Amino acid sequence: MNGSAFSLHGRVALVTGGTGVLGGTIATGLAAAGAKVAVLGRRADVTEQKAVELRASGTEAMALIADVMDVGQLQAARERLLEQWGQLDILVNAAGGNVGRARDDNRSIFEVPLDAFDEVLRLNLHGTVVPSMVFGEAMTQQRRGCIINISSMAALQTLSGVGGYGVAKAGIDNYTRYLAVQLARRFGDGIRVNAIAPGFFLSEQNRALLVNPDGSPKPRAQTIVGKTPMGRFGKPEEVVGAVVFLCSDAASFVTGIVLAVDGGFSAFSGV
Repeated sequence: MNGSAFSLHGRVALVTGGTGVLGGTIATGLAAAGAKVAVLGRRADVTEQKAVELRASGTEAMALIADVMDVGQLQAARERLLEQWGQLDILVNAAGGNVGRARDDNRSIFEVPLDAFDEVLRLNLHGTVVPSMVFGEAMTQQRRGCIINISSMAALQTLSGVGGYGVAKAGIDNYTRYLAVQLARRFGDGIRVNAIAPGFFLSEQNRALLVNPDGSPKPRAQTIVGKTPMGRFGKPEEVVGAVVFLCSDAASFVTGIVLAVDGGFSAFSGV
């Protein structure tokens, strides 16, 4: 197999949550692999800023403003993308994250408000399902496309404090397999659905939970690194290669998998 099998030249990609650390890094990586990239976010200013950054690197890029749980906004974004670029080959569902009110680090799980549990579930699970339905439909018209969902170590193992988040990500794993099977059986082998399960990466969202103001690791960070055979946190750019592979022709017979990019965390019992 030659290197061109990994190229994304001529492909059109859309990244939800493309203004975040992980989603933004993936958007940059898809652009570097040759794809045109649409960045979808709720805030017009930061979404357009990311599109400008991509265009400055020589990539065709556009900003699409929509909430991932609003079907009407997503449909409008889909129509704009198709009108301008005529196709959609790649959807990366990178929108999501934890909800502070849903955490149970220092309290009983029975004290977590049910509406907070519902919020984190909707943000992550529904925030993946709804865009997949809207943009996946466009792929069925073409009989080709690739959907990448973002799972988590919390879907594979119990992580303290993030029960609702773990439930949502476990749902994404199941939905990934379900959608892969249904689309392949109904629309042929040109449409594939896979997921990436990142390990632990330092970001602005979790930095305060893992690192002290002086940069030293907190006990939770020490535990994570101790259970990661590679002995460190990951870097967001280390997810890009897996995403590009799954979106490329090199992965033409790969669908329905959840690929861990975790430094060995999920393989190690800790003993």
